Order: sequence, then structure tokens, then C-alpha cells
Amino acid sequence: MPDPLPPPAYVRVPHVDFLASLGVDRTLARVDLAGSVAHVEMLGRAGLLSASEVGLLVQGLRQLAREVAEGTFLWRGELEDVHTNLESRLTELVGPTGGKLHTARSRNDQVALDERLYLRSAIAEVARRLLALEEALLARARSEAATPMPGYTHLQRAQPVTVGHWLLAHFWRFDRDLDRLRATAERANVSPLGAGALAGSTLPIDPASVAARLGFDRAFENSMDAVSDRDFFVELLFDLSLLAVHLSTLGEEVVLFATKEFGYLERTAALGSGSSLMPQKRNPDVAELVRGKAGRVVGDLVSLLTTLKGLPLTYDRDLQEDKAPVLDAVATVTAVLEASVALLRDLVFVPARLSAAVADPELFATDLAERLVGQGVPFRTAHETVGAAFAAGSVPTPTSIAAALARTGVPVEGALDPERAVARRASPGGPAPGALAGQLTAADGRVSSAHTFLSSLDRKVGLIEELLSEEQR
Repeated sequence: MPDPLPPPAYVRVPHVDFLASLGVDRTLARVDLAGSVAHVEMLGRAGLLSASEVGLLVQGLRQLAREVAEGTFLWRGELEDVHTNLESRLTELVGPTGGKLHTARSRNDQVALDERLYLRSAIAEVARRLLALEEALLARARSEAATPMPGYTHLQRAQPVTVGHWLLAHFWRFDRDLDRLRATAERANVSPLGAGALAGSTLPIDPASVAARLGFDRAFENSMDAVSDRDFFVELLFDLSLLAVHLSTLGEEVVLFATKEFGYLERTAALGSGSSLMPQKRNPDVAELVRGKAGRVVGDLVSLLTTLKGLPLTYDRDLQEDKAPVLDAVATVTAVLEASVALLRDLVFVPARLSAAVADPELFATDLAERLVGQGVPFRTAHETVGAAFAAGSVPTPTSIAAALARTGVPVEGALDPERAVARRASPGGPAPGALAGQLTAADGRVSSAHTFLSSLDRKVGLIEELLSEEQR
């Protein structure tokens, strides 16, 4: 008989390196082990493992946690992923009992659990640094609360504000970012363990008890949804993308304000390096990279959305690609936040340049129009009257403005003084001292609330170390 023909190429098993996810998902090792401890404890309570088996498996899992922490764990690439590596090593340590670890569990609900536990710690890390940035903004806003500067629309001088008011504008953006992270953490605080591959289990498991042990608010509602859901990762990437965009705006303004054209910031060494060719240059490298890395994070969001688009329920191997963009975005934003805090603390403003810019008479055009409104003149008429005095192409000065408005009866006295102009903007949320003090008080309250949220989240994150500690419950 002739030798049988080899199987066609399309049925051959692809190279193991292509299928492997170990290079990415080994990051989840500790949360995977903690989830396994909680799972084993539940199997014991359900009567699916004896007390001695539970003790042996938990002891082995904690040994693996020590090996991973100490860097002595031998990762085997041929075992493809973090879950198989850990289970294989566990079986080496405890013998055949290791084969019982996966009772009533699939890699599908296992990885979904790992990702939610990772998301919890990732949000804590990002939120902690974001809160530090908010606190740095508040400190600088207090110190610069009375420093006048021009506010801009269309990148043109518009109306007088203060440096403190400008800094607080960024604070409130970042506060919304922190609020979004909090909401994402709360929505994701649902345990998927017990969903199995997609249809639960015929064994008497108790998903609710595992959820409680791991600090989740509740267990999943639908097993198919539980293993396929990656909304929480998409939400996290959106939160990080918008945060990166907000950081980019701050970076862009630092870049602009450090140019000689603006000159509002001293070009200190804290901003970045010099030129390799031009001796006089001091480039705002840190702010430029804060601005530039936003594109990378937005790309991570698009990557995951594209991966998820059109996937049928429930688990598909495509979902192996869900972790890399999240890990990248978390690492990138964490680094950008740390750099931004240091940058903000070291900014040195140039009062003379700020004073010269805010003395521009054009900044007070709206004030003059509103003085006419106060005398009963319709706003559109006042707008036209004052606009004529600031005719295109002219270079207005306080003297020329006063002369141009003398025939209209507009009271100019005191209208062109920056500090008095700022003080008049006392409407809620404005830059006047009283209004700014109200903003600072409200901001302090938000920071206090954020600390409470972080303390609560840290307690949940700490459950991982509790489960992996030596003390047996």
C-alpha cells in the first residue's frame, strides 16, 4: 500500500507562536491565581472538593504566587497562555489533585474574571495619578488666582481671566475624567465566574459566593453575555482616550505659552531639552510628548472596537486580542500623568509678559458694550458702536479708544484696567475673586470625594493580596 497523502495545508495546526498569548496575558498571573483561590474555596463549600483538597490546592496556588512575585516562575511558551502555565505548574506541585482546579470552570469565564480584576487595579493606578494631577492644578490655581491673563477663543485674545481660572478649567475636565473612571469601575464590578464556556454548569456551583469573596457587587445575569462581554474594556479605553485628549490640550497650551511669541512661561530645563544644533533653543519636549501620546491611546480604543465589531456570541479567539491595547493604554496614560504632574509643578510664569498681554484694549470691548447695555442701549446697537471703535486694521490704545467712544457717551473710566475687569466678572463660574473662591471650594469637595472612592477601590484591589497571602481562611 502506498503511504497516505499528507493532510492538506489548510488543516495543519498553525505554529504555536501564532496562537500563543503568553507574552501579553502573563501580566494577569496574580489576579488569575487569586480568582483560582476563590474558585477552589467555592468548590469546597459546594462539596465538590474535600477540605484536604482545598487546602492542598490553595497552598499550591499561593506557592505559585510567590514564584511569580519573585521572578522564579518558569514560563513555558509551548503552553500557550497564562492559565495553562499556572495549572501545569500547580499539578507539578500538588500532583493529580491539580487536575481538579478547573472543575466547573472554562478558560472563557476565567479570562473574563481576570480582566475585570485587572481593570479594577488599573483604574486604581490611573485614578491615583489623575488625582495627584488635580491636586497639583488646585495648588497652582490658588497661587495664581489673582494673576491676570488673556483668555482665548479661536486662538485670539478674547477677554481677561486669571491664570488660576485657566488652571481650574483644566481641573474640571480632569474631574469629569475621574468621574468616568469611577462609573466604569462600578459598572464592571460584576463577576463572570460560573458562566463556564457559555452555558453555566451542571454541578452545584455558587457564583454569588465567589463574587462576594472577590469584592464584586454581584454575579452575572446571563452566562452567554458574561463570557462575551468586553464592554468594560471598551469603556476603560474610551475613558483613557478622552483623558489623553484632555492632557493633550494642556500640553498644547504649555507648548504655545512657552514660545517667544507668547512668552507666558519661562523655558526652563523642566520643559525639556535643548536643540542638538541650535545653542539658544529650549524645546518643550515633555508637553509635546504629552500631546503626542494621545494619538496612541485613541488608536488603542479603535483597535479594540474594530476587534469586537461583528463578533458572534459567545467566545471567539479574536478576543485574545483584547488585552494588548488595554495594557498599552493604561501604561501610556499612567506615564503621561506622572510626567504632567511634574511638569505642572515646575511651570514658571512670566508676570511681565502676562501683564503686557492682558493690557491689550481689545480684551475689554465686551465690557464697554455691556456698559452701554447698562444705560439701556440694546445690545446689538452697543455691539456695533464698540465694534466701530475697534475697526479692523487699527491698533487701538486706551487713548484712541476713549477718543473714539467720547461721542457715544460710553463711560470708559476704569473699563480698561485688567484687575478691575476680572473683578467685574463675578457671575457663577467666572474668574472674579469671589467666584473663583467658590470654584476652589467645590473643587476641594470633589478631591475629597475622589479620595473616598480610591480608598474603597483600594480595599477591593487589596483582596487579591489577601487571597494570595499565607494565612489560610
